[in-house]
Amino acid sequence: MRQLSTEEKSFQIENLKIEIHPTRAEAGHAAAQAVAEELKRLAQKDKEMIGVIFATGASQLETLRALVKIPGLPWDRICGFHMDEYVGIAKDHRASFRLYMRNELTQQVPMHRFYEVNGSAPDSEKACREYAEALNAAHPQLCLLGIGENGHLAFNDPGVADFNDPRDMKIVTLDDQCKQQQVAEGWFASTDAVPAQAMTLTIPALLRVPKIIVSVPGYRKARIVKRALSGTISTACPATILRQHPDATVYLDEESASELRK
Repeated sequence: MRQLSTEEKSFQIENLKIEIHPTRAEAGHAAAQAVAEELKRLAQKDKEMIGVIFATGASQLETLRALVKIPGLPWDRICGFHMDEYVGIAKDHRASFRLYMRNELTQQVPMHRFYEVNGSAPDSEKACREYAEALNAAHPQLCLLGIGENGHLAFNDPGVADFNDPRDMKIVTLDDQCKQQQVAEGWFASTDAVPAQAMTLTIPALLRVPKIIVSVPGYRKARIVKRALSGTISTACPATILRQHPDATVYLDEESASELRK
C-alpha cells in the first residue's frame, strides 16, 4: 500500500473508497449523511419498500445517532434488518443487539418494519433459515457495516468466514479475540460471560447488497484497518474482501487511520 500523505483525507484502494475525518463524531456524521443521501435516492427511484441492513456495536453509535436526527428520510418505506445476535441471549440483556437496535434506531424513527434476529429462539437453525428468507424477500439495497478487531464482518470471524458460503445466515462459534473485544467495549464483564455462539449473516449475504457504508472509528481498530487495506485478500482477515465490492466506502477517524501513515 502506498504511503498516505498528511494532507490526504480520501483515497481508494482497488474498489474500496476510504474517507478520513478528524474525529469519531465527524466520521459518524459523514457516514450518516452518505446513508441519508442513498435512502433519498432509493426512495425516488423505487416506489416499493427499501431493504436496509444495519450494524450494531460501539463503532456504529455515532453513525446511527446522527442518522436518526436527519429530517426528511423515508423511514415509513424502510424494511430494516440487523446482521447478528448471540445465541441464547435474552432480548433485554444489555449486550443484546435486539435491545441495541431498539434503543438506537427503531424507537427513534417510524420505520415501516424491522426484523429482529431471535437469539432466544428454541430452534436457532430454523430461526436462521426464516431470517434469511425474509432478508432475501426484501432485496436489501443498502448495508451499514463495521469491522471487528480480528477483521470480522458481522460475526464472521477468521476461523468461520467463508467468501463462498452457500448459506445466507448461520450459527458460528466466536473466537477469543472477538470475545475480548466485546468485553473491552463494556458489553460483558468477562470473556466467560460472552455467549459461545452467535447467529450471523454470512459474507456473501452482505456483499450482495449493492451499496455498503462502513464505520470504523477508534485506536483499537487502527491495526486491523491497515491490515484490511493492505493485506492479502483472505478469510484470515475477512474485511479484506471489501476491496472487491463495487460500491463500498469506509469512514475512519484520525485514530483508526493512525497506522496508515506509519
